[in-house]
Amino acid sequence: MPDPIFADPRLAAIYDPLDPGRGDLDAYAALVDEFGARQVLDVGCGTGSFACLLARRGVEVVGVDPAGASLDVARGKPGADRVRWILGDATTLPPLKADLAVMTGNVAQVFLTDEEWAATLAGIRDALRPAGVLVFETRDPARRAWEEWDRARTYAVTDVRGVGVVESWCDVLKVSGPLVTFRQTYVFASDGAVLTSDSTLRFRSPEEVEGALRRAGFGCREVRDAPDRPGRELVFVADKLDQSGIARLDHRSL
Repeated sequence: MPDPIFADPRLAAIYDPLDPGRGDLDAYAALVDEFGARQVLDVGCGTGSFACLLARRGVEVVGVDPAGASLDVARGKPGADRVRWILGDATTLPPLKADLAVMTGNVAQVFLTDEEWAATLAGIRDALRPAGVLVFETRDPARRAWEEWDRARTYAVTDVRGVGVVESWCDVLKVSGPLVTFRQTYVFASDGAVLTSDSTLRFRSPEEVEGALRRAGFGCREVRDAPDRPGRELVFVADKLDQSGIARLDHRSL
């Protein structure tokens, strides 16, 4: 089930105002141009910021997410009428022939078991055309980002239009091997409501990610740094392999 921050209508409605700095989306848009992608699959599209950005630029976009409340927010954005929205995940997609599939933000880290991760990669591979490319990011586990997820560093007060003042902060609840569980708390000044959302992310090493990609029928072309968060994120660029284990590159993905 999706975490409450995405699935609860009241929390989904404030997701964008509380996280407005999405410079990472500009970097992904540049990748769409770099690979000449005409059809993009946005896995875990959330509130649709990236999907709508691409649609406004004339790109054909399919956005898939398991959180209905987030998709409701997405459908209200400019350009949303040009996006194909799907309630579900990468394992439930209809037949597609996407040029490029992306997982932005923390999407690639929400799959906690090897089985979930493998099934997701397999679903994405099936949705790509023969020369398709998959791009996604994960936080570099060596940076131990969760050590900065405490109330002192994350506390914020935001005046959300149409909602009022919202206090928010994050607390780490548990670190167990590669799994980090944290709680986000939201206090609404309008009625005093306190809502929380617990989430768990899996931090995989580059070697783990590359191994999973190989087993799913992808070849890891390169691992890049995130231009907007240098030294913090690992950006994987992977090619769909054919049955012989060869990437069928064409002029749009060179």
